[in-house]
Amino acid sequence: MKIALMDSGIGLLAAAAAVRRLRPDAALVLSSDPDGMPWGPRTPDDLTTRALAVARVAAAHRPDALIVACNTASVHTLPALRAELEPEIPVIGTVPAIKPAAAGGGPVAIWATPATTGSPYQRGLIRDFAGSVDVTEVPCPGLADAVQHADEEAVDRAIAAAAALTPPGVRSVVLGCTHYELVAERIRAAVRPAGRPPVLLHGSAHAVAAQALRRTGIPADPAASPSTDLTVLLSGREADLPAAALTYAEGRLLAATAPTR
Repeated sequence: MKIALMDSGIGLLAAAAAVRRLRPDAALVLSSDPDGMPWGPRTPDDLTTRALAVARVAAAHRPDALIVACNTASVHTLPALRAELEPEIPVIGTVPAIKPAAAGGGPVAIWATPATTGSPYQRGLIRDFAGSVDVTEVPCPGLADAVQHADEEAVDRAIAAAAALTPPGVRSVVLGCTHYELVAERIRAAVRPAGRPPVLLHGSAHAVAAQALRRTGIPADPAASPSTDLTVLLSGREADLPAAALTYAEGRLLAATAPTR
């Protein structure tokens, strides 16, 4: 079995690590676009062009499924990706985990990029799945870029700024950008109220990985023998995992089972 994942950058690490935990024997193809980052400010047409290019180089490796491990790309490019690749390759998008967060009761905060915060897409998810709870949309300018470049000081500043905008009584925080899941524990620490239980964080990586397996018809098997088949594509070029990826536990997990180039 082979699962491909695509994103503008290393935000795909969280979903890739989730696939690795569910099916250690799965071959992985990680296709990103460092030459075209960031994707958020691009027009929908430009973004679709970039996403199709990233998806095509991943599809050339004949995966059993393609995970679009990027909220922005999922919003704007899923129809084009599915029109080109399905039914031969199932395409699985990433949706912020607003529904499960709201099911646990509010108040809820949604951390997302400035482009996503307040967007019709996110407002629609809130209306459909969180209409009965208090929701605060929290823009996180610079956080995804800081995570992408493993800039520790910039990550701390961006998290502190977003935490200051997060109401102190929230029970759950939705991580509305895949990059944020790589610094989830730092986010949890920043929003934890003194003397109260930790705030629940809701990412999408595990759910997306599980959906990819369902679409392939192959059940999870965490006890399977680990695969060393890992292909990294940076704007179409085969390469090693970027150095910044190894800053995060998810990147180190993938590197531990990767072949030496």
